[in-house]
Amino acid sequence: MTQETVRLTMAQALVRFLCNQFTVIDGERVPLFAGVFGIFGHGNVTCLSEALEGVQDRLPTWRGQNEQSMALAAIGFAKARRRRQIMIATSSIGPGALNMATAAGTAHANRLPLLMLAGDTFTNRLPDPALQQVEHFGDPTVTVNDAFRAVSRYWDRISHPAQIIGSLPQAIATMLDPADCGPAFISLPQDTQEIAFDYPAEFFEPRVWSVPRPRPDRGRVAEAAALLRSAQRPLIIAGGGVRYSGAEEAVAAFAVERGIPVVETIAGKGGLTHYHPAHAGPIGVVGSTSANTLAEEADIVLAIGTRLQDFTTGSWTAFAREARFISINAARFDATKHRALAVVGDALETVAELDAALGDWRMDAAHLERARALFREWDALLDRHQAPTNAPVPTYAQVVGVVNRMAGENDNLVAAAGGIPGEVAKGWRVKAPYTFDLEFGFSCMGYEVAGGWGNAMANEGRSTPIVMVGDGGYLMMNSDIYSSVLTGHKMIVVVCDNGGFAVINRLQEFKGTPGFNNLLKDCRIENPGAPLHVDFVGHAESMGAHARRCESLADLEAGLEWAQANDRTTLLSIATDAWSWVPGDAAWDVGVPEVSERESVRAARADHEDIRAGQRVGV
Repeated sequence: MTQETVRLTMAQALVRFLCNQFTVIDGERVPLFAGVFGIFGHGNVTCLSEALEGVQDRLPTWRGQNEQSMALAAIGFAKARRRRQIMIATSSIGPGALNMATAAGTAHANRLPLLMLAGDTFTNRLPDPALQQVEHFGDPTVTVNDAFRAVSRYWDRISHPAQIIGSLPQAIATMLDPADCGPAFISLPQDTQEIAFDYPAEFFEPRVWSVPRPRPDRGRVAEAAALLRSAQRPLIIAGGGVRYSGAEEAVAAFAVERGIPVVETIAGKGGLTHYHPAHAGPIGVVGSTSANTLAEEADIVLAIGTRLQDFTTGSWTAFAREARFISINAARFDATKHRALAVVGDALETVAELDAALGDWRMDAAHLERARALFREWDALLDRHQAPTNAPVPTYAQVVGVVNRMAGENDNLVAAAGGIPGEVAKGWRVKAPYTFDLEFGFSCMGYEVAGGWGNAMANEGRSTPIVMVGDGGYLMMNSDIYSSVLTGHKMIVVVCDNGGFAVINRLQEFKGTPGFNNLLKDCRIENPGAPLHVDFVGHAESMGAHARRCESLADLEAGLEWAQANDRTTLLSIATDAWSWVPGDAAWDVGVPEVSERESVRAARADHEDIRAGQRVGV
């Protein structure tokens, strides 16, 4: 019997396959791949773009301004869709491809799906060296795309058109697997894209994908229940895995029913609203006094869906040495960290089974009430720091307080590395579940505006992302303000201008080195007339956005009202104090010089040795 085939180029077949992949979100069948962010060059413009042009009604292509920011926007989209729907980023070869490497690292660290399709050099090598080809003297098979092996969960180079038949389903399965989830990278040599092949028709049949929910081992659940029943001061740490499992309501109900306070990681923040009765605040280096006090006192820690990054654990100084960990995680790698009792499974299913195994056990009500009292003290501290003063320049805390108060219930806060993360992790009072996106798994400056664009796409018609970014982060990557104007995806961008990289300057000076090359005033300046502040308003207006400079907190409040009423992306700029920060931090381990001529560095080294003395190491 003759198999029915369809003759297509490899690029055409790839695109047709992607158009026929579906998923179900809230009971509705939707495309698994919602669209493509693309910048075309000689490595993808003649074949892949030809295929994409013909399917614009099914797989829309959005033109980005930078390959890195396109892929970051795709990450923002995936976060907002809770890993249920995926965006694609495509580039040409060479620098275009390598621009996506930072975004790949961001997706890899955060366990987020991202499909990258990058052009590559010729498999036949006849034109070598091709434009933008980096020649590896000892291995001609190596191209710049091999750099993505370190930051991809799935990597492949298509050297024959038939290879996509096996490769693409594997890439999708990886991106949807809760344990292996991360970026997939497919390298597309230019000459392979053009080759026609007789593909089996079955390859293009529509397929509906679902995210698996692996159940835990029953023996491990029983062990976890027995250990938790022995607790005197238990604590739940809710991470990003709670979000992606859709387990926030189950975890919240479990915490209230069992009398256990919940603290949140940066990725997990927003699973509980700020005033939920079990919520005790953010934990760790940019955490709250309430959560860090509870962590220090905890004897049993139930970590759900977290990879226990050093900003969560205070570089493993935040907990008592004798504390025991139970780790619920879909990924075995994350579940077994720090000799935790590893319960490998989906968060929603595992919490349900653990709840059943606990029977009628619950903590004394006094434990959760004490956590609530600590949280009330923390909330009052936030009130004091966010209250307006007569100071000439407002603090981050005050700016965050105004933006938070003015935000709609379902508006999404988007932020990333720099000084803002600590201030929003501590001070942003979440009004509705999962309206908070702080990229700090990879601490990727430049995510803010790009991630806001992706978030706006994912939440179109439902809410407006509010991007908070420092002047340093804005200068790193801002061109997707124009992208959002061009595509009609509105966001509000609040630029906190503190004259440079203020938070890293804080760390530098705290560890004994005088301010150097971080604040603009401390960097090498050959032109004495150079401005130390950028006209962010003029810059945003040049890209078609509305913009306004705010001179005070009252101006900022009025500016936010104006921005919310506008029909397009709007930027608000406000000068912000570079020296005032909300307290509550846990310790953090960074390298401090063991010897130095500076007394300040020697003192910092002595203090840092005290920090390391408090670390849990291999226990």
